[in-house]
Amino acid sequence: MEFTAKQLAQILKGTVDGDENATATRFSKIEHGKPGSLCFFANPKYEQYVYTSKATIILVNNDFQPKESVGATLIRVENAYTAIADLLKYVSSKKRKTGRHRSLRARFYPTTRFGKDVYVGAFAFVGHHTEVGDGTVIHEHVYIGDDCKIGKNCIFYPGVRIYPGMVIGDNVIIHANAVIGADGFGNVPQPDGTWEKIEHLGNVIIGNNVEIGANTTIDRAQMESTVIGNGVKIDNLCQIAHNVQIGDNTVMAAQCGIAGSTIIGKNCIFGGQVGIAGHIKIADHTTLGAQAGVIGNIRKSGEVLIGSPVIPVRQYMKAYAKFKQAAEE
Repeated sequence: MEFTAKQLAQILKGTVDGDENATATRFSKIEHGKPGSLCFFANPKYEQYVYTSKATIILVNNDFQPKESVGATLIRVENAYTAIADLLKYVSSKKRKTGRHRSLRARFYPTTRFGKDVYVGAFAFVGHHTEVGDGTVIHEHVYIGDDCKIGKNCIFYPGVRIYPGMVIGDNVIIHANAVIGADGFGNVPQPDGTWEKIEHLGNVIIGNNVEIGANTTIDRAQMESTVIGNGVKIDNLCQIAHNVQIGDNTVMAAQCGIAGSTIIGKNCIFGGQVGIAGHIKIADHTTLGAQAGVIGNIRKSGEVLIGSPVIPVRQYMKAYAKFKQAAEE
């Protein structure tokens, strides 16, 4: 990348405070800023670095008033954190591949329907009667089964596996080695102590603007659909079981596990390693701290819970204080 301060201000709808011809060729954290780098300042605890950073350009909020001299050119924007996210997205979009790989090692069929500007990498496979929307990027070694519907401007990174019959919306990003549509963990105990597999004939439906981390698995429904709502963000190494429903704009950090047929509300936030039992409901705007264990319904919207089993965070902290005090006696 290479941008002048003037170009960045135009892209981010900001204003230049300093040399509009100052040029940045790379990103860096503000505490690691070097000549030629672009940083951003949004968290007050990092203000000291604004004055000591060697970065060429720093994005700051419009209302930032320096207490000392600043060597870098400042670009003032409404929200520096949002601006850097928008800029990273802009730069990433310029690097996206287009066009199908010319090698026969990428395999698809006459019944496969591609939109405009679709990229299919080497050794990728796209099955019969699958539809792929405009601008989607299918990287090397991706498998997409038969009868899938893939939206526009998706990105599937190497090693992604999408089973037959899956439905994926627009602007979906799926990172390396994620698996969409494997059978759920359903088995029936037999009189002789063995287990009989329950076949899963449903699918997974993923909404628009979803991001799914590397090595995450989302199981197909036994019947009907496992549903991931619009705007959901799922980190690496998460497990979403069969028939789960996740509401719009819910986010979860790495190693979360959601058991079967659980319904998650909208705008929930789950920390790392959260575990949720099956066949329960979790209200909208629920926040679960790291390693929280949920074994029953959460009916009240907006609660912040922690522990295993979960309890309200204030109650947990009081109990922990007493536990710590008892341990020290």
